[in-house]
Amino acid sequence: MLKNIKLGFLGGGNMSQAILKGLVYSSVIDSKNITVSDVASEKLKDLQKEYKVRTTLDNRDLVQTSDVIIISVKPQNVDEVLTEVQDLTSDKKLFISVAAGVPIRKIIDALTPGSRKKLAIARTMPNTPALVLEGVTAISFSEQVKKTDKKVVHQIFEAVGKTVEVEEEKLDAVTGLSGSGPAYIFTIMEALSDAGVKMGLSRDVSNKLTFQMVLGSAKLALESGKHPGQLKDMVTSPGGTTIHGIHALEVGGVRAALIDAVEEATRRSEELGRE
Repeated sequence: MLKNIKLGFLGGGNMSQAILKGLVYSSVIDSKNITVSDVASEKLKDLQKEYKVRTTLDNRDLVQTSDVIIISVKPQNVDEVLTEVQDLTSDKKLFISVAAGVPIRKIIDALTPGSRKKLAIARTMPNTPALVLEGVTAISFSEQVKKTDKKVVHQIFEAVGKTVEVEEEKLDAVTGLSGSGPAYIFTIMEALSDAGVKMGLSRDVSNKLTFQMVLGSAKLALESGKHPGQLKDMVTSPGGTTIHGIHALEVGGVRAALIDAVEEATRRSEELGRE
């Protein structure tokens, strides 16, 4: 479905590079059909060399020559960038935003001020594991997005992991959970590695044990289809080491702290959207 589509990236930052890597390396789309624009010429040179894509310093050129445009600039720059290209929009183009906290209505307002144009907009919330093609992306659509275009959006982000479709009002919760979530897991991983060092393991050994344990646990959860509580019970024998460790976690309020973290991050995402 993507083979003959002209794809453009407004911005060549980390998320654009992650998506590029997934698309090009998986041969989902031919690199000659991809264009990237950015203000940094050196970055564009590197992207052209690495992925053999077309690059440009001109956002208008990119929008004019692309069927699907991924808005991958900082949230505070979205209005400026979209205002620059607003006269080039049409109902034949599909816009996909990866700008955190920017609602679909704001994107439409920036692209069609005072106009009644019906635009196809997808708002997405990917996360940083997309950098290693193991991300998860939540996607919301404006009413104008056709079924075929929805499939295009899913295909693009499936190149860097998995996708889920949610109502736009749920995207703040997605941000609080899977968007910010890698930082929670990295914090837990750091603490576990420190604990290994405290118990006498070398940092290298402690890191390897921690990182592989987290990776394997996630894979087991995904592939087994079992509830996390069931998997926990598989490791927990009566009077054993694990139940003593879990008791310490409960005393420390780890479960409540993680729930609070998602709740606070969700609230902050809502605040940013209003700002």
